Amino acid sequence: MSSVASDAAGAPAPVLAAIDSAVDELAASLIETSHDLAAHPEVAFEEHRSAAQLAELVESHGIAVTRGAYGLPTALRAEVAGSGPGPSIAVLAEYDALPGIGHGCGHNIIATAGVGAFLALAKVRDQLPGKIIWMGTPAEEGGSGKELMAREGAFDDVDASIMVHPFTYDCAEPVFLGRRQLKVIFHGITSHASAQPFMGRNALDAVNLMYMGVAANRQQMPFTDRVHAVITEGGERPNVIPDRASILYYVRSQYPETLKILSSRMEEIAQGAGLMAGCGVELVWDEAPPYLPMRGNTALAQSWNRRYGDRGHEVLPAGVLPSSSPDPPTSAMSASGSPALHPMVKITGPEFSLHTRDFAAEAITETADRVIIDSAGAMAAVAADYLCDPDLQAEVRAEFDDAGGAVDVPHYFD
Repeated sequence: MSSVASDAAGAPAPVLAAIDSAVDELAASLIETSHDLAAHPEVAFEEHRSAAQLAELVESHGIAVTRGAYGLPTALRAEVAGSGPGPSIAVLAEYDALPGIGHGCGHNIIATAGVGAFLALAKVRDQLPGKIIWMGTPAEEGGSGKELMAREGAFDDVDASIMVHPFTYDCAEPVFLGRRQLKVIFHGITSHASAQPFMGRNALDAVNLMYMGVAANRQQMPFTDRVHAVITEGGERPNVIPDRASILYYVRSQYPETLKILSSRMEEIAQGAGLMAGCGVELVWDEAPPYLPMRGNTALAQSWNRRYGDRGHEVLPAGVLPSSSPDPPTSAMSASGSPALHPMVKITGPEFSLHTRDFAAEAITETADRVIIDSAGAMAAVAADYLCDPDLQAEVRAEFDDAGGAVDVPHYFD
C-alpha cells in the first residue's frame, strides 16, 4: 500500500490532464531513445554520444540546451519559464553506464523518464508558475558528477529536484547511504622474498591486515554502515617483497554524522595495519567528491505516491526496504540547499540485482518501457503539484529546514 497523500491540493485537474496527453505524445520517442542508450552504453565522463542524443531530443522541441554545462563536457542544462513568478524545480537525468556491464543500473530509464517529464512540463508551461529546469548529470557511477556540478552553482537557483531510479520494488522514500572513497597506500621495503626476506617490509601484508581489520570491525558497525574494497596494487612477482601496495574502499553510512565516525575508524584501522607490518601509510580520501546521504522529503514523496498511484502503481511504505542502496543520486539535500525526491520504480522482480547484465536486459523490456512513460508522467505531475500549490511548497521547505537544511559538502569532513 502507498503512504497517505499530503493534504496539499496540488495541481488543477486540467493541468494534469494536459500533462498526460503530452506524455502520451512523447512515448514513442522516449522508448526509442531508451533502447538506443542501452545499445550504446558509455561510462562516466565519456557519455558524449548519450549526452548529444538527449540534447538533440530536447532541442527538437524548440528548447535550447547548454552543452558542456558547469565545466563538464557531458553535462547538460535546459530550462523553460512558466506563466509567472514562482519557485523552480529541476528534473535530473543520468546516462552513464557501468564498465563491462552496460546499463546495469538502468540509467537509460532515468535519462528518458527525466527528459519526458521535462518536455511534458514544457508543453504546459503556460499553465504553470515558476521555472522548470532539466539537467543532464554525468558520472553518477563513481565520478560524483552532480557534486561537481553543484560546486559550480548548478543548483543555486533550484528550489526542489526530482528524478527516478529503476529497481525491483516501487518505493518513494528509499534509503540512500552516503559514500566516501578511501584509497590506502602502504609503503614498505623491497627485498628478495626467499634469500633475504628479513630485509623487507611487506606492503601487501599491510593491505591484508587492513582488509582483515575492517572485516573484524564489521561486528561493531551499525547495520546502516557498509564498507567494501578491492586491492588495486599488490606487487608484481612472488619472489619480490612488494614495497608498495594499495586498497580502495567505498565507505558508506546512512547519516552524515555516522559517515564521519566511520571515516575516522577506517583511518585508525589503516594506521594499525601499517604499524603491524612496519609500513608507512598514505591515506587518500575522495579523489572524486563524496556524496552525503540522501535526505528524502516526505511531502514530495506523498505527492509521488498519489500521482504514481494514479497510474496504477502501489508504492511501498517508508521503512519496508533495508538500508542498502545504489550510490546516492544527488547532492540536492546538501550542496544545493534544496529538497529532493528520488523514488525507486519497479521494472522487474526481486530475483534481479542492480549492477548486473541481467538487470541491463530488464531495462529494455516492455515493462521497463511502460515504467518510463508512467514515471515521466508522475514526475511531471509532482512538479506541477509543487509549482501550483503554495501549501505544498511550504510543507516541502519546512520539512527540509527542520531536518537541518543545507550542508557544506566540500568542507564537511575537514
